[in-house]
Amino acid sequence: MILLKDIILKSNLSNDVQSVFSDLCDKYVAHHCDDQRRKSRKSINNTRIDADSSKVDLEAAATASKFFAPHVDMMLSVDGEVQGRMCCGAARADGTALADDALYRIASMTKPVTIAASLQMAEEGRLALDQPVADILPEFAALHLWSGALALEGGFLSRPLVPSDGPPMTIYDLMRHTSGLSYSVHQADALDGAYAGQGLDAFHQRRTSVEHVAALAALPLRFVPGQRFHYSASIDLLGAVMERIEGRRIEEILSRRIFAPLGMEDSFFTVPPEKLGRLTDAWMLGEGGSASTLYDRGGRSRWRFTPKSASAGGGLISSTQDYHQFLLMLMNDGIYAGARILSPESVALMLRNHLPSGGDLTQEGDGPLSETRRPGIGMGLGGAIVLDAEKAGLPGGQGCYYWGGLLSTGFFMDKARKMIGLVMTQMMPSGATSLREDFRRGVYQALLGDIRKA
Repeated sequence: MILLKDIILKSNLSNDVQSVFSDLCDKYVAHHCDDQRRKSRKSINNTRIDADSSKVDLEAAATASKFFAPHVDMMLSVDGEVQGRMCCGAARADGTALADDALYRIASMTKPVTIAASLQMAEEGRLALDQPVADILPEFAALHLWSGALALEGGFLSRPLVPSDGPPMTIYDLMRHTSGLSYSVHQADALDGAYAGQGLDAFHQRRTSVEHVAALAALPLRFVPGQRFHYSASIDLLGAVMERIEGRRIEEILSRRIFAPLGMEDSFFTVPPEKLGRLTDAWMLGEGGSASTLYDRGGRSRWRFTPKSASAGGGLISSTQDYHQFLLMLMNDGIYAGARILSPESVALMLRNHLPSGGDLTQEGDGPLSETRRPGIGMGLGGAIVLDAEKAGLPGGQGCYYWGGLLSTGFFMDKARKMIGLVMTQMMPSGATSLREDFRRGVYQALLGDIRKA
């Protein structure tokens, strides 16, 4: 087994942070490989690092450790300047070295992008956060509330949702995951099973947007909208709201409102043929903790096909550089390269806690997300917010905004310290490795001494 290690480091990166990058590469990728044979490597500033050429046996490496990651791309910026970056590992199972322009399936890191575009629409008066979803999607005018039991004749035992239950489901409920919808990833009960069985939160829908909305509306709600946080297909439904208002697909909406003005040329729901060679392979944790299963091959990826409707909550492909540009816009209160994308008020709205009673996710959330088991974490729009770093046992000051994706990608943005961190890899599910948290913890420890024991 061979180590492929493409180290990209700026000269102004401290030795301590260089060590964080190198140690994480060694922990997740390098220790599966033979250091005596290496593939050619180059740095972003053209400093050449000599090594022999060979290939990685990823399938053998995958079974070696629970820490396995096929590849890792880490970036750190401070005050808008990239301070360091490291790419290591193989982009594909054939041993192709990971390049700095690789493309990744970012899954739920799609959510902040969709939220940003929807807030643009709110600024224009195209939608309002307190607007009932049924005003735009009449399919949601007559919803049912699940009792938690199954009917003897089959299906769900439920009753109609009535005005005395509380306010109707609003756009705001979709944005903050208090809609009462669910997600198959929870795998908690028959309702989650229905989402899985019908493919209601699949990355690539086999339904049109209209058909998808109707299918979601046909299932009962888990709870009365607005009561609590439950991670769900809410952002997918928000995308359908946006489509219905604008009369165009979510792909075009995000391209026009976010990607084009930010220069995000490598972000899309369908990979163009000329860019397919840059799409990494994606791996999935197998039985016994191995990662020997290829979930999606880059060269034959399902992302090369246009779905009947795209997932506004999880379907995007992007690059490290593109997503960094999106986060820089948020860091700069809605401005990127001199262009205003969002108002400062909209950015501030994304970055504050939106749980119904202002508490944390242990008090007002449920489901298997790690955040719901960790005190001191709130929920912004599109991502989590650190409310109390000491209680959370996480590095990062109050207000640090972060989120990740099902394939273990992740980001954090600390506005107070003007710091952005990005981690890209392709290993599902997201709990398969602790790479994202190790990266953030290591960066804070090296730069700030701000480390807290979990």
